[in-house]
Order: sequence, then C-alpha cells, then structure tokens
Amino acid sequence: MAEWAWPSERLVASAQRGDVDSITALVSGSHPNVQRFARTLCATPEDAEDAAQEALIILYRKIGMLRATGALASWMFRIVRNECLRRARLVRASEPVPDTAVRSAEEEALQRLEAGAVAAAIAALPDDQRRALIMRDVQGYSGRMTAEALGVSTAAMKSRLHRARRTVQESLHSASDSGGPHGVEN
Repeated sequence: MAEWAWPSERLVASAQRGDVDSITALVSGSHPNVQRFARTLCATPEDAEDAAQEALIILYRKIGMLRATGALASWMFRIVRNECLRRARLVRASEPVPDTAVRSAEEEALQRLEAGAVAAAIAALPDDQRRALIMRDVQGYSGRMTAEALGVSTAAMKSRLHRARRTVQESLHSASDSGGPHGVEN
C-alpha cells in the first residue's frame, strides 16, 4: 500500500494565516489520509465518504484554530473519528428497538459486573501495556499511529499489545473460574 504524506508544516502554517492557495492545497493534500482514516473507522463506505467530506470542510473552515502545525494528523483523526461515531449513533437511534432487546435486571447487573471486571483488568496492567491496549483497541488508532504516539517501534507496540490482551484474558478467565463477575461458584 502506498504511503501518503501529510502536507508540510510550512503549508499548514501558511494556511493558518489565511492564504487561500495554501488552504486549498492543504485540503487536497490531506484528502487521501482523511479518506483512509474514514474507511477504517466508519461502519459503511457511505458513512466514510460523508465523514471524510465533513472533516475536510471543518479543516477548510477552522484551520486557524489548529494550535500546532505538527498536530494536523491527530486533529483530523479526531474529527473523522467523532464524525463516524456521530453517524453510528444516528443509525442506532433511528433503528426500532425490538421487544427482545429489553434486558432483565439480572442481565443488566451481570453486564455491569463484567464491564467492571474488564475495567479492573485493564487498570491493573503496567502503564505501557495499558496505553497500547487503550489506544489500539478502545480508541481505534492504527498500529503505526499507536507506536508513534508511544514513541516505540511498531514491533514493540505489537508486543506490548499482545501481552496486555493476554493478561486481560487471563485475568478475566481466572475471575470467572473463581466465581468472579457472576458471583456464582459452580
């Protein structure tokens, strides 16, 4: 797969000062990256296209609000992610809830206990593993972006992520064997 480069910091700075040609070049230069983000984050290709367009419109309108010229990629990623999440919420809100979707109080309590067990298992991880797990599995960052944010190689990030996932699985498994989240021993 081809590597797309983000526009230069000099171009971003010029666009922030209001240079129309620079803003136009910045939007068109960011387009491949924004589309790629959207395709990996949104549920449908249509949502991805809409989210990418919305992100580029926001970039065009609000480039002057970007604090650091080097933060363009993370800013655009957040905009795309938020737009994909917004679209997913709209779809869920418009779907009728089937009668079988109503949970019993017991099912609700069990789900909360399981979520608590997962949160506790994640919180018990060493900081480097926890950060890799949250960025990759919860926030949805790509492997490369996670590695860059952590300041490690992609291989090191994958190793941390693997150890974190394994530790969380083992913690949840041992909790369920001891009557853990369900509170019932067999």
